[in-house]
Amino acid sequence: MNYKAIIFDLDGTLVDTLADIAASMNRSLELHGFPPVALQEYISKVGWGIYRLALLTLPPAVRAGEGGESIAGVVAKDATRFYAEQPLVYSTLYPGILELVAELKQRRFKTAVLTNKPDPVAHLVVDALFPPGSFNRIQGDRIGRPRKPDPRSTSELLQALEASPEETLLVGDSEIDMETAHAVGCYAVGVSWGFRSRSVLEQSGAAHIIDRPAELLGFCSGNTDEGQSGFSKD
Repeated sequence: MNYKAIIFDLDGTLVDTLADIAASMNRSLELHGFPPVALQEYISKVGWGIYRLALLTLPPAVRAGEGGESIAGVVAKDATRFYAEQPLVYSTLYPGILELVAELKQRRFKTAVLTNKPDPVAHLVVDALFPPGSFNRIQGDRIGRPRKPDPRSTSELLQALEASPEETLLVGDSEIDMETAHAVGCYAVGVSWGFRSRSVLEQSGAAHIIDRPAELLGFCSGNTDEGQSGFSKD
């Protein structure tokens, strides 16, 4: 079977956004009287969305105490605002990503970005770092809508791409992405250059792990005629 669509995670997969995420959250933490969190600690905390990130970065006593969830909501709201104001101070594309996305477009694959980053910020980041039209669809976290790993978040994208789960690769750097792929029935491809370790990807069900963006093209069936190329299962 040939694959015709690829859904990419954003943070840790296409773009190294960790320093900007940390800067925005730490600014919000300090605004509300809490200590900042070291950059490296964010590696294991990001991926589930801004609210959970705020919750995980609060001091344990505050997080577990009465009103902890409400405090996290306030911190998350301000962190989102700060991030939207300065989303690209430190963020950079991973080497080879721009070339990969351009090649996929040239080969007429349908591509999308699915992220738990707030939707407006996701569009800001993608629009700033990629040429117009690089992806068929960009979908971030929207209020009242399901987020990864809920399969409903991906089902909406699949409908927009006019692709079935079986025809789609889901590419990401975390257990959230692998769980999302399995929940909806896409082929789970992990990337080793992101925020999680190879062992985390393996344990969370990655069907394949790549070490360089160009390796994704190694899934090609060999039929690269315009409009007919596809990825084949191993």
